[in-house]
Amino acid sequence: MISAVNDTKFNSAVFLLTGIPGLEDVHLWISIPFCLVYIISVVGNSVILFIIRTDSSLHEPMYIFLSMLAVTDLGLSIVTMPTTLGLFLFNASEISVDACFAQLFFIHSLSYIESSVLLLMAFDRFIAISHPLRYASILTLPRIANMGLVCVLRGVAVVFPLPFLLKSSQYCQANVLARSYCLNQEIMKMACSDIRVSSIYGFFLTVSTAMLDSLLILLSYVMILKTVLSIASHAECVRALSTCVSHLCVVLISYIPGVGLSIVQRFGNRSSPLLRSLMGYVYLLVPPMMNPIVYSVKSKHLRARIIRAFKK
Repeated sequence: MISAVNDTKFNSAVFLLTGIPGLEDVHLWISIPFCLVYIISVVGNSVILFIIRTDSSLHEPMYIFLSMLAVTDLGLSIVTMPTTLGLFLFNASEISVDACFAQLFFIHSLSYIESSVLLLMAFDRFIAISHPLRYASILTLPRIANMGLVCVLRGVAVVFPLPFLLKSSQYCQANVLARSYCLNQEIMKMACSDIRVSSIYGFFLTVSTAMLDSLLILLSYVMILKTVLSIASHAECVRALSTCVSHLCVVLISYIPGVGLSIVQRFGNRSSPLLRSLMGYVYLLVPPMMNPIVYSVKSKHLRARIIRAFKK
């Protein structure tokens, strides 16, 4: 364990993970809700994938995109689970630099892939409402597969330089992380060398992925609303909008914690460490847990299939 990499071989360095500041004495008890969150996330998303995979009536674009979201949420849960539960259950607070950078790569890649999938789901709702007669011909299975592949390649490609940029920096600040997993913004703050390239690239990532996706999602819903308002029948208008409720809820659940965490990370140096820590956990743990619940509750078709599967 070191506090200065200048005098020590880089690969031997470690970072220290932090649970919830001020509550270190009750980490074992705190591990109980964290375990429940992970169990709900893994089981919920696995059930969604199993039902969609085994029920041919759900082999439609909307549910295929939902299965992509479930895979991404499973990945996010699995990536953060070892360090989080290891810290709270066994007080395993050390993580090597290489392991930290690998975890950082997967967290950010999966987060950007999820953002892309949410955009695809918004596009799906726009096509379904604005061009219902052409829906099946536009969103064919090969085209959906290609769109999913582009999402994965985009998420991996834009994050790929980050670990190398961070590894090229020198670190002489306290090597204690604010939570039980690694994020780009937090690692950069520990560097004592010039991090302008890493900082600019991190800002570019945010603008070109999450911000761009959120603007395109907003544009999709503006166009959906324009189409819906042109429908003469009030009942048809309500029915069309009701198909978007699940996706809107998931978008809000995904983006609001991310925006809040970004603000706190960049401008909240005077904010409480407890607040920063809790917002970090909400950002990564709540969406994977809530997404399958939202779709199971709001989608009558999916809910009926899940109930039927458990009754067998």
